[in-house]
Amino acid sequence: MTRAYLALGGNLGDVAGEFLTALRALEAAEGVTLVAISRVYRTPPWGVTDQPDFLNMAAAIDTILSARALLELCLRIEKTSGRVRDYRWGPRNIDIDVIAYGDAKIDEPDLTIPHPRAKERAFVLAPLADVDADLMLGGRSVRDWLAQADASGVRVDDEATARVRA
Repeated sequence: MTRAYLALGGNLGDVAGEFLTALRALEAAEGVTLVAISRVYRTPPWGVTDQPDFLNMAAAIDTILSARALLELCLRIEKTSGRVRDYRWGPRNIDIDVIAYGDAKIDEPDLTIPHPRAKERAFVLAPLADVDADLMLGGRSVRDWLAQADASGVRVDDEATARVRA
């Protein structure tokens, strides 16, 4: 088994409902065990800023799937949820990124692990800190990266958290 960390985000439609559906799909997938989930955070948009706030969360899983198979599972879950990729950093109902996969370092055209920009983004780091603040990314802990990140506007969404944990 390998411990992997996923980041979930979205800002269109019933995002908390999409998270719940995605987490259930992960739990139902053969070779995947859901270990922990974070609280849900409301965060300002990043990259393309003229769009609604996002909801973000993280999940820790144990899996026998390869990193590539895990990415494919995440993409299938997104597709089943109706994810449309119009443009980079644009609005979406759900996005599931593989942030870390054990100690693996992978650099392929469509799969880079650890996620190359995770340590720069408070909307990824705050949820990750909920599930494993000691997780190492780029030689430093999530806790350390988060302490240096601009976390302005990143706040827990209690209502969405309660829905996802129901």
